[in-house]
Amino acid sequence: MRVRTVSAVLLGLLVAGCVTGTPQPAPEAALKPRDKQLLANAPYPKVRPEGELARHIVPYDGREKPGTIVVDTDKRFLYLVQSDGTAIRYGVTVGEESLAFRGSAKVGRKAEWPSWTPTPEIHQRIAGLPSYVGPGPHNPMGARALYLYQGSRDTLFRIHGTNQPELLGQAISSGCIRMLNEDVIDLYNRVPQGATVVVL
Repeated sequence: MRVRTVSAVLLGLLVAGCVTGTPQPAPEAALKPRDKQLLANAPYPKVRPEGELARHIVPYDGREKPGTIVVDTDKRFLYLVQSDGTAIRYGVTVGEESLAFRGSAKVGRKAEWPSWTPTPEIHQRIAGLPSYVGPGPHNPMGARALYLYQGSRDTLFRIHGTNQPELLGQAISSGCIRMLNEDVIDLYNRVPQGATVVVL
């Protein structure tokens, strides 16, 4: 049954990947006044993804239910399945091969402008990190975070914004899925707590 589900997901992604789709930037209406203020003063280059990494509406022919998030780590795309045979496709940064999450999870928690507390494992890998980073555009978690759970267990993997938009499309994170802040705000507004996430 699991093989059949994964095959259906892959088929949907192949269909979506064969067609460029329609570029469609995240709507400005998704931004709250606080978002606009913080993003206007973000301490990082104002880099926007171009080409295929920009937000697109694409055909989707998989069996995943509308509202499901599907992440293709090889192609660096995140898809939000729609009810009309399409998906919203966002370019993302994914985890390094040895650190990447794969499998199914649920959105167990959501947060706007989250704080960040690096895990002991991240401290071991990256020297000199602070023990805590407060909310704001300087924070590696960015403007929004979706916390991935399996049952009642926090997997410690997230879908979140970024303070390094120039790295979108790369496999460089500590396992989390990073998105342009404007894109993760758009996704956050569309996805309820409890939504299914499939990471290939």
